[in-house]
Amino acid sequence: MSDAFALFALVPRFALDRAALDAAFRAVQAEVHPDKFAHADAATQRQAVERATLVNAAYQTLKTPVTRGAYLLRQAGIEPFDPANTRISPAFLLQQIEWREQLEAATQVAALEALEKRIAEAARDHEHRLAVLIDQEGDLVMATETLRELRFIEKLGEEIQSAFETLDP
Repeated sequence: MSDAFALFALVPRFALDRAALDAAFRAVQAEVHPDKFAHADAATQRQAVERATLVNAAYQTLKTPVTRGAYLLRQAGIEPFDPANTRISPAFLLQQIEWREQLEAATQVAALEALEKRIAEAARDHEHRLAVLIDQEGDLVMATETLRELRFIEKLGEEIQSAFETLDP
């Protein structure tokens, strides 16, 4: 993929104005949408589809914090989810255990809602920390660890959503 930020004329940063990304995506998408080339020759139509696919992939990469953070780290030569790098803070490991126990024990909507709220707050804290680590401090080692933690938090959030569906009404 070419530079996703450049494609949308955005500064490569973790802290991203989502409204600006959405507006840039819509503008670029309008320029390259395959329907615009419906009456062109086959080669031009194929190029339009390829370009639209590239634009969509770039947007998907930048729109969520985990994929955006991973993209920025990969641009810097770091594979954030390298299975050989399992470094994570002991405090976060303990927090993971606590959250998992709370999820397993949650048998009522109120308990899941309370856990969901704590998880959302932790995600916001991690996103803010990533913005500082990547955009201001350039501490990509700590950013990598923080991104792995955020990915865990997001997965736990998905598990909480699944748990809501399994509770008896």
